[in-house]
Amino acid sequence: MTSTDNTSELTKWDPGLTERVMSVTRPFLKRYFRSEVRGLEHLPPGGALLVSNHSGGMLPMDVPILAAHFYEQHGYDRPLYTLSHDMLMTGPQGDFFRRIGYISANHANADEALRTGGLVVVFPGGDYDVYRPTFSENVIDFGGRTGYVKAALNAGVPIVPTVGIGGQETQIFLSRGTWLAKRLGPIARLARTKIVPISFGFPFGLSLVVPPNLPLPAKIVMRVLPPIDIVAEFGENPDIDEVDAHVRHLMQRALDELAHERRLPVLG
Repeated sequence: MTSTDNTSELTKWDPGLTERVMSVTRPFLKRYFRSEVRGLEHLPPGGALLVSNHSGGMLPMDVPILAAHFYEQHGYDRPLYTLSHDMLMTGPQGDFFRRIGYISANHANADEALRTGGLVVVFPGGDYDVYRPTFSENVIDFGGRTGYVKAALNAGVPIVPTVGIGGQETQIFLSRGTWLAKRLGPIARLARTKIVPISFGFPFGLSLVVPPNLPLPAKIVMRVLPPIDIVAEFGENPDIDEVDAHVRHLMQRALDELAHERRLPVLG
């Protein structure tokens, strides 16, 4: 959305196109990743902020999987919005992503979507989370970011914790590369990044962000937890850090349970 375009990004959502995209991607996701999404019955009828861990590096599958299963169960009368990085929303592909529910990650979009009864997916950990090392894949770590709590409070909506497992097995994520970003200095600052992720996968082997390796067919399971009414549980003036700690605790417990079920990497 440019500064000269005052049309809300929310009006771009196209249920017809979304349904067509889901009809193509859903069979692939269910077969290749053997995807499961549990707990969709916990989604409230009004606005809600779905707070999730983020997995899969440059090609994360959590949003496509969550959307495919959500629309299959709930139909196309209600959009599932995803707060997205500006890089995804620029250029020719930006219009396509807006039409299937992606919106630029800013406070105005989040607030508008939530106040109008929308379901909004947010990944507080962002790049820091999506490139976490595979060997610590089952750790909820948002890098200290708590803005999602304020967003839910401002809009007066519940937080719906959501967790996923398997995405960090689609390749081997070796390091976020924070040390490498520091060594690169002005180059990293020009790219506005504090990480230079290092991973290993197929078909290119070792990768420093690019070239992006193809995802391995790891089994991906997501779980939607019951909503948290912040004011009901923490009062009219809640401590943001306390709410954040509670959300992460619930998510960590759920992720631990999913990890306990998992027998082998990739195979699930």
